[in-house]
Amino acid sequence: MERTLVVLKPDAVQRGIIGEIISRFERVGLKIVGAKLFVPSKELVDKHYPSDRTEFIKGIGARTLESYREMGLDPIEQFGADDAMRIGEEVRGWLADFMRSGPVFAFAFEGPHAIEVVRKIVGATLPQKALPGTIRGDYSFDSSYLANSQNRPIKNLIHASGNKEEAEFELDLWFSPKEMTDYSTIHQASMM
Repeated sequence: MERTLVVLKPDAVQRGIIGEIISRFERVGLKIVGAKLFVPSKELVDKHYPSDRTEFIKGIGARTLESYREMGLDPIEQFGADDAMRIGEEVRGWLADFMRSGPVFAFAFEGPHAIEVVRKIVGATLPQKALPGTIRGDYSFDSSYLANSQNRPIKNLIHASGNKEEAEFELDLWFSPKEMTDYSTIHQASMM
């Protein structure tokens, strides 16, 4: 059994697709053990997307550079550089601002292999690479180039923890122990 964090970003909330997205997770037997709708503080967003974690920032920049290469575009035209760290810092800033631009719906799911199951349902981070049938594949069409040309993050609707360590860190960041609950579902009774 695992627990994992999912955050529906402001674009998902504004589009009114919270229920559709949640139902996809519930249909596979995952249960909600924590949930809240709110506008996250700068402090929370800065801890979630830390500006001092070099590996994280370079990763954002490297994925952006890879996407630009695949599309045959020049990152220097957009960013004035082709340095992963510099690009990552800029994109991270856009993402942090976006996450505070409106309400998000954060929830914790629990179930067998919850982290992996959630990631499969969510789909690839870049919507143009997300398969049909995934949340991003069905509801988002954004790309790195389109987002970057408008000086904003990719609107990919949803954040999902990437691994066990990340899930534990993020759940503690987004939820207090009092905000989490435990109960049994019919799925648990019939599947376990």
